[in-house]
Amino acid sequence: MLPKLLFAALLGQQCAAVSAARPTRPAGSSSWLENKRLASRQSGLLNNGTSTPQLCSAEAPKATAPKENVWAPISGPDTEAVLGWLAHQSELNLTIPTVLGTNGSWQNSVVLVEAMMPNKTAVLPYLDGSGPAPPRYAHVLLSNRASADPTYQDILVGPLPIDNATAKWYPLEYPFTRKSEGKLRSLEADVTNTEAWLIPIVRQIEDIALELWNGTLSGYSNDTMGLASIDPVWQGEDGTIKRWYAVARASQTIFDTDTIMMAGLYLKAQMTGRDTSKWEFEGWYYNGVYYETTEAFRAAYFSPGFEKIGRDRDGEWAYTERQGDPFPGDDTPPPMAVAAGPPRHKVDVERRYVEWMDFSFYIGFTRDTGLAFYDIRYKGERIMYELGLQEAIAHYAGSDPHSSHIAYLDTYYGFGTTSFQLVKGYDCPQYATYLSTSYYKQEKTYTHTDNICMFEFDANAPIQRHTTRSWVTVSKNLEFVVRAVATVGNYDYTFSYTFALDGSVSVDVKASGYITGTFAAKNDGYGYRIQKGLSGAMHDHVLNFKADLDVLGTANSVQLVKNKAISRTYPWSDGEVINTMELERTFVNNEDQGRFNWEPNSQGQVVIINKDEKNQWGEYRGWRVLPTTPGAHLSIKNSSVMKNTGHFAEYDVSISRAKDTEPRSTHPYGSQDTRNPPVDFAKFFDGESLDQEDLVLWVNVGMHHVPHTGDLPNTVMTAAQAGIKFMPSNYFDGDQSIRSRSQVRVNWSEGKVQSLTKAGREPICESTLMGYKGDGAINKYPYDPLNVFY
Repeated sequence: MLPKLLFAALLGQQCAAVSAARPTRPAGSSSWLENKRLASRQSGLLNNGTSTPQLCSAEAPKATAPKENVWAPISGPDTEAVLGWLAHQSELNLTIPTVLGTNGSWQNSVVLVEAMMPNKTAVLPYLDGSGPAPPRYAHVLLSNRASADPTYQDILVGPLPIDNATAKWYPLEYPFTRKSEGKLRSLEADVTNTEAWLIPIVRQIEDIALELWNGTLSGYSNDTMGLASIDPVWQGEDGTIKRWYAVARASQTIFDTDTIMMAGLYLKAQMTGRDTSKWEFEGWYYNGVYYETTEAFRAAYFSPGFEKIGRDRDGEWAYTERQGDPFPGDDTPPPMAVAAGPPRHKVDVERRYVEWMDFSFYIGFTRDTGLAFYDIRYKGERIMYELGLQEAIAHYAGSDPHSSHIAYLDTYYGFGTTSFQLVKGYDCPQYATYLSTSYYKQEKTYTHTDNICMFEFDANAPIQRHTTRSWVTVSKNLEFVVRAVATVGNYDYTFSYTFALDGSVSVDVKASGYITGTFAAKNDGYGYRIQKGLSGAMHDHVLNFKADLDVLGTANSVQLVKNKAISRTYPWSDGEVINTMELERTFVNNEDQGRFNWEPNSQGQVVIINKDEKNQWGEYRGWRVLPTTPGAHLSIKNSSVMKNTGHFAEYDVSISRAKDTEPRSTHPYGSQDTRNPPVDFAKFFDGESLDQEDLVLWVNVGMHHVPHTGDLPNTVMTAAQAGIKFMPSNYFDGDQSIRSRSQVRVNWSEGKVQSLTKAGREPICESTLMGYKGDGAINKYPYDPLNVFY
């Protein structure tokens, strides 16, 4: 769904204020925010890239993947072959390459070419045995605009490599809950016509824009004002399509301040169908009053007593470059992370396969969702088949018709194509290993250089330690991180996948960038006022992740372990009722029970176990799933904006039976038909058994964001972060991190170090450790009340 911000460019001209570092907008798109948020949505294949030479780093040793990466992008030559073959399929009526001219909105074109992810049931025999690799197919997204009823259509093309004698194309239906030959209506086929239709309307208030905001809103390329559309557009039960547009100021500087420059005037239009003669302007909204005609709005505006509300202007408060008094001592270089030796991880760059300590995994990367991980193993045993982002929603609220109708589904804009080059030494350590990705867009392959990094890191606290009367032992908390950053419009999302020495795997998301604000008038109940005319616009961020765990095989169950308060007498309590707690252990039996939120007070555990596998003490071996920040799901119940596209965001945790026909919780173009989307997540849950079945967890993380003054100019990541952790529970016989050589024991007596026991080669000066003096107090066991100190 286009955000439809027609800033300074109602005729389709790109706003000059957009930084050159931004990707160019697709041909035929129209606006500033389309350029920022839409950017590369009409792009596809993410190909294998190569690392660039590293500064301050040695090259990671080469690993050899045990199998081919069956989740890898298809190659550039295969992409070209697919396009060439499709061009000769006359029934598709394709225009290739996609060159959109004045009649471009009535052409059929290819939007996306990428690898189709193979079915798990076809992959496992290949990974775990001697079965053949599954055949490869291309997933192609078509934009069929040569019709009065334009559609997007998902198709499969293959098998690959293309052979004219065997190649076929098929409508892609099986991954969707709605069967319609892979077709989905397109509400964005007529961008140019939309702009042309709006120009006469906005020109009727040119004088008001000039007087009220000292801005121009005329449909010319040098306009200083523009229009931002709701996303998704309003969709009625009878098929009626309506759009609200917010008037906003286009940035006149290099800074992306447009989303915090709302002017407070809103335009409503009915835009059903492709015949613009049947479209209708329906009114203006300003300062709490709705005007059904432009004449009514103009009459009110020029009448005595009309309240004219000013807007905020660009200034240092909105600029991200350094300003203000420097911190004391900030004129000297800060500490920095450096590598003490060669990398301890290994990489097969061609197959995107990585080994670190006892972990191994394959990396995938797609246009829609960016980073994904497959066949994650620990000590050669699979713990996860798949881990990766599914969807991210930013659902807003407000008293005005713009904020109240925004719920961005960001895979539509693409986490892969907006994953740009990382800044070494800032986004990641300079010594990290960097990988690049490529993608298909309009007959060309584009490359994002160094947009994935991976590195080992000494976290900011030990993983374990203990002090006694005669020694202290400490182990370093060493982690391996794979990271990418996606700038989807105004927001930058930093995704970090962390592998730890205890066997745990974590997903962390941090958000920064410019907020999408709203005009402050009548919005006091929906956010803090953070500038004269700017409200912070409260919103929920919910990011949905898929975690396909395989705990000692694919036959798994869900055990819920809860700290339950009880009152009970015991044989020894002399009849006194003891208020205490006990463990309550239950199972999630079927999908009807498979959607729930985290227990209040963090009193519950969710553990994926295999009932046929117990440890030597008789406890189920499993993997616990727990939030590292408070859980997040949508605050709004039965969203009137999202309708049936937002069911994935309703609970903290959803657990379903794994199916090849349910590979994703959403469709990236689901906002085109919110009432009947291609994937209705709620339909996954139809009462099937979850007892010793192949299970999939769909876990939500996120933030309930009420922007405050500290979110200007950009949101800081200290609070805007969320995460989830997967950690072993009774899976091993003991803590795995105890095996690490990054450990020291300092033996001391009477204030002097007697000896050091170092398990490995630490870059720590022994003279520093020899200065350890210990303490004068004994630990509490054994405890001598007559001799507390010695």
